Amino acid sequence: MAWEQPTDLARSFVRHLRAENKSPGTIENYLEAVKQLTVFLAAQDRTVTQARREDLEEFLASLLERWTAGTALNRYRALRVFYGWLVEEDEIRRNPMTRMKPPAAPERPVPVVSDDELRRLLAACAGTSFPCRRDTAIVMLMIDSGARRAEVVGVRVGDLDFDYEVAWVLGKGRRERALPFGRKTAVALDRYLRVRAKHPHAASEHLWLGKKGPLTEFGLNQLIRRRGEQAGSQGCVRTGSGTPLRTRGSPKAAGAVAGRPRTRGSRRRRTGPCRCPPRLAAARPGARTRQAADHGPARGRRRQALGVLRRAARRPAV
Repeated sequence: MAWEQPTDLARSFVRHLRAENKSPGTIENYLEAVKQLTVFLAAQDRTVTQARREDLEEFLASLLERWTAGTALNRYRALRVFYGWLVEEDEIRRNPMTRMKPPAAPERPVPVVSDDELRRLLAACAGTSFPCRRDTAIVMLMIDSGARRAEVVGVRVGDLDFDYEVAWVLGKGRRERALPFGRKTAVALDRYLRVRAKHPHAASEHLWLGKKGPLTEFGLNQLIRRRGEQAGSQGCVRTGSGTPLRTRGSPKAAGAVAGRPRTRGSRRRRTGPCRCPPRLAAARPGARTRQAADHGPARGRRRQALGVLRRAARRPAV
């Protein structure tokens, strides 16, 4: 049986997920799991409401034969949500996944891009044309912030705050967070915005533009892959579904590769007292979030106090 149209249950499940404000990516992932299970069970003359535990275990086993353990685990988690919803809606009396254990998915080391590859990648993006300005700004923003692919693509023009050097994005779980970037990246973004103003789709609210309109996630993958091939970097060509650019070491090291030197002044600017962006302070009134704690003045005062104590300890006794 081929999945031509979602079943009535699948459509109702999608409405439920939308009511819970799930992201489009999450909804697509859950629907894909239901689709694959529906097609699998149809070959056994069963429906999703008639599935037994052994049917679901056989389905996961078939996934492990064709795909990675991570894919099977992803489908397992989606189906647990689906069958939990079926029980809540009284579509089934007993959840067949109640005592099922998830498939073991060993963690695999994430491939990283070396400093030399990053330099070659930035060199491949050099130029004054629109694609060069755009690609340089994208690569430098990803190096500075370590943002996910979907976060980078989702940035709007109004999400850039050059006063506080942050880009506001909608991260996983539809939570808003700030991506910090350095002064070199701010210059690259400013150059891109100037050439962007002459683009046929300049009126779009999306920051990154392609030939036919806003840049998509697939377009970003192709962009990094193409620039990686020009730079002769296999690490950039093998882009994954998460962050295409992962670097060794700290963000400061990545910033140095991008042309931002590790000066004493830059360290003082990041660790000293700083103002909390108003948008961040207003995100959760009355709550001291982790981001607010990292950007707030209390951290700077503590560091200043420790510095005073260290200097006092080094002074010779009178």
